[in-house]
Amino acid sequence: MMVTPKWWVALAALLRLALAAPQASTTTTTTTDFLETSVPTLTISTSVPSPTAPLSATLPSQAPLPPVQPWCIGQIFCPGAVLQTVNIAQLYSDPKTFVDKPTSKSAQQVLADFAAFNLSTVTEGDLVDFVENDFLGEGLELEAAELTNFNANPAFLSNVTDPLLNAFAQIVNGYWTQLARSTNQSALCDDYTNGACESTLIPLNHTFIIPGGRFREQYYWDSYWIIQGLLKSELYSTVNATLQNFMDEIDDFGFIPNGGRTYYLDRSQPPLFVNMVYDYVAVTSDTSVLQRALPLAEIELAWWANNRTIEITSPYTNQSYMLARYSVNNTAPRPESYLTDYLTANDPTYGTPLTQQQAEALYGELASGAESGWDFTARFEMVPQFGDPGLRTYNIQNTIPVCLNSILYRAHTLLANLYGDSNSTATAAHLQTAANIRAGILDLMWDASKLAFYDFNLTSNARNSFFSAATYYPVWADIIPDEVLSSQSNAFGYFAAVNLVMNKYNGTVPTTFVDWSGQQWDAPNTWPPHQYIILEALNALPSNLTTNALPTPGAGQSAYDLVPSGQLNLTESQLPGQPLRGAQASQNVTATGPGSDVNTLNGTVVNGGNSSSGEGWASTLGREVANRYFTSVLCSWHATGGSITGLLPRLPNNELNLTNSVNNTGNMYEKFSILNVDSSGSGGEYTVQAGFGWTNGVLLWVAANYGQLLVAPVCPALVASTGSASSGAVSHWKSSSPAAIMITVLASAVVSTHFTWV
Repeated sequence: MMVTPKWWVALAALLRLALAAPQASTTTTTTTDFLETSVPTLTISTSVPSPTAPLSATLPSQAPLPPVQPWCIGQIFCPGAVLQTVNIAQLYSDPKTFVDKPTSKSAQQVLADFAAFNLSTVTEGDLVDFVENDFLGEGLELEAAELTNFNANPAFLSNVTDPLLNAFAQIVNGYWTQLARSTNQSALCDDYTNGACESTLIPLNHTFIIPGGRFREQYYWDSYWIIQGLLKSELYSTVNATLQNFMDEIDDFGFIPNGGRTYYLDRSQPPLFVNMVYDYVAVTSDTSVLQRALPLAEIELAWWANNRTIEITSPYTNQSYMLARYSVNNTAPRPESYLTDYLTANDPTYGTPLTQQQAEALYGELASGAESGWDFTARFEMVPQFGDPGLRTYNIQNTIPVCLNSILYRAHTLLANLYGDSNSTATAAHLQTAANIRAGILDLMWDASKLAFYDFNLTSNARNSFFSAATYYPVWADIIPDEVLSSQSNAFGYFAAVNLVMNKYNGTVPTTFVDWSGQQWDAPNTWPPHQYIILEALNALPSNLTTNALPTPGAGQSAYDLVPSGQLNLTESQLPGQPLRGAQASQNVTATGPGSDVNTLNGTVVNGGNSSSGEGWASTLGREVANRYFTSVLCSWHATGGSITGLLPRLPNNELNLTNSVNNTGNMYEKFSILNVDSSGSGGEYTVQAGFGWTNGVLLWVAANYGQLLVAPVCPALVASTGSASSGAVSHWKSSSPAAIMITVLASAVVSTHFTWV
């Protein structure tokens, strides 16, 4: 990342925004009804240090400190002695906890207290006392905010005809009031060098929506899908406020950071700002925002061009293109994931220790993986393979991602559209840049024989063969290859993996079909943003390509038979296995062939809605994906204590005990499982998060656009039962316990070529 003097001035200005020293945190908790529109009481917790070693134990020896990072100001929350020592002590289960705690003293005093330690003899107890005496509660600098003009009954609800789903969409609409935040001006820290405290928060001037859980700040690419929901909720002023915050950050830093903390200032995230502006203007007709947004959009895109774009000569056509990659200038563990990154480089159980140069290169790869938003996935490993080679093989900086370049293509075309005739020079320049990106994507990333897009690998100077949900980004961005346009058969072939998921699995489309990496952006996880991308890609197809009925597999074959040869780069037996529960368990199931399509029904799939006469294949897949997404969100919410008076009774405590939800009222998870529609996703470097901004946004967008096609789902039971199905609108399959199911899932993940059925 290029750091300019303006950057330092801007950051210093941000650090001087304080009005007073931090105040004591509140401990009051308020439970609000789902239609509560008042500002909720926000409880600021102070996580209690809980080291796994005895308090008298001395710390293990440390690796040498990483180099000072030019993007990071300070010695407490930047990679260095304090941060590394606190993480080595493993005081908190999540490394992000510590870096989100403002200090209770000046930076000088905190550093003096730390300097008093002899690091060769310092104990766990010493470090516990240090953090309890010198730091406050994480998130103290934020406060709950009121959403002006909140509407408990936005117009889109009239599109949702099913009473249960209508009520649930109304509940989710109300969750925005619980996720709204603003900067707590009374808790900000003074000027860094002489202030009463130090904090990592980047203060924002306007209200924003947080994702939830550990993600207590505004985040970049999350906000795109949050905005999709806010627009349906008619919270236009909140969308405008979100855009203003991003524009302030571009003004201050020259780009939009990953999130609202200073430790994110070395990286961005998928550049969706122009898309946000375009969608806001399209819905509200408020063109006044463009006076500020257009020049700042130019600055952001220039940052991507100058810092993340390289020239590539195609090995296929010898043509050259300027294309982007994720490539963060970083040589230290990420502060919010310090221990995770440190152990990835230094854990002796990983084999041969890394040299300092290798460790620094790895830290750059890990930060780049975080910039992609896909942190982490086998997609970006140097040689994805069965088993888990670990993140030491990450090679994202030498990968040209199809999704990133599709986003940039769309940004340039939308920006040209926003200029229109007002600036013909700028319009022409963006269209020319977009044309170059489009040509590069089609040349380097499109495989006409497999009917799929793949990342381009600079290491091998060839197209990868690793299939992921990123394949659908180009068509979402309106880059439709000639082969897809040539026939309905090819158009369906491009989406054949979506049809496979609908028939073979209980949930929605995973990011990848690799289930052996243990990473959260691989199977069996499925993420809300990609369901949106897939649905919009289906909608982007010309109508002449979508009128035929959904094709059926050949005799003795499964939906896998309809996938173009080599597209997945996995045999059918290598795909993740679907554990069976309740009613499904009685089916005659096979690992391959028609018996593996456990969800196939006449004209539809389980939890895929109802078929209609004359429905084209794209409409069928869109209906099924929309219903499956709604199913995953609603069933997992119900399984964690969600209920709706008169429509959906609360589960009994003996069932809610299984999800630790006796005192809960329903979780909105950030990710889900393709295997079990009543559970969250799993894996990754942090615990599963509830909240959740983009989950809410995509659900409300789906409700608004597919509401008349949505049908109340069938959710699986949480416990074995010999009685009748639970009362209420959502019926339940009988099943074995989640523990037994999880054992099966894990067995499938370890040995992906074997199927184990519950």
